[in-house]
Amino acid sequence: MDEYIGNDAIVATSWENLISLLYQGDWDGAIGRHRSSLVFRGMTNSSWTMKTSLMRLGGDYSVLEKHLLRNFRKYAHRDVVERDSFWHWLAVAQHHGLPTRMLDWTYSPFVAMHFATDALASMSEDGVIWCVDLRLAHQSLPAILTSSIVQEGSYVFTIDMLAALERRRDEFPSLVAETDAKGYQLLRDLGDFDKLSPDPFALFIEPPSIDDRIVNQFALFSAISDAKMTMDAWLQSRPEMYKKSLSPLI
Repeated sequence: MDEYIGNDAIVATSWENLISLLYQGDWDGAIGRHRSSLVFRGMTNSSWTMKTSLMRLGGDYSVLEKHLLRNFRKYAHRDVVERDSFWHWLAVAQHHGLPTRMLDWTYSPFVAMHFATDALASMSEDGVIWCVDLRLAHQSLPAILTSSIVQEGSYVFTIDMLAALERRRDEFPSLVAETDAKGYQLLRDLGDFDKLSPDPFALFIEPPSIDDRIVNQFALFSAISDAKMTMDAWLQSRPEMYKKSLSPLI
C-alpha cells in the first residue's frame, strides 16, 4: 500500500508516493496537456489550523482590519505601490507582512514541500501540504466574480481583474448583465467583498510581481469573505475541493 488515510489526510509512505499524490489529476483534457488546477500550502505541523496573520493578532481583530489597511496606505512609501487600487494595496500589504485575512499559497508542490520542512524545531512533527482545486473553489463565487473569471478564461483572479470591478457599473455592461441591477455591488473594499454573498466564499488572487520572491515562489493569495473563518473550516464542508498530504518521512 502506497498511502493510507489518517483522519482526513492522505499519508504518503515514500518520497515518490508524495510526488505522485501532489501531481495527481494534473491532466486537463479540455486543452490536451498537463495543467494542474491545484494550489498548495505547506505547513510544518499537521495539527495547525490555517489561521491568518490577522487572526493571530487576537482580540477583536476583525474590527482592526480596515484600520490596519487604511494606515498602511497612509504611511507606505508611494514608490512601493504602482497602482492606486484597493486590491493592489491589499496584496502589497500581505507581501510586506501587514496582518491581513489573506493566506500565502503556491502553484508549486515543491515550494510547498519546502515550507512544510523548513523549521528545525518542528522536525519531530508531521508536516502537511494542503492542496485546493481552484476550479472547484471558484464554482461557489457570486455572479459578478464568476462572470469576470469566465470572461478571462482563467483559473485565478489577477489584481487587474479585481481592480476593474472597483469602477462604475456602466463601464462594464457585460458584468452587470450577469447579476440583478439592484444587487450589483462594486468591489471597492473588503466591506463590499464580504457583502457579495450571505455564504462565505474563497477567492484566489495572483499578486503583482513586486519582487523576485513572489516570482520564484510561484505565489498567490487566498481571501475568504469572512475575516473570522479559517480556510480549513471553510474547506471542511467541501471535501471535494481539497486534499491534505502528510508524511512522517518528510
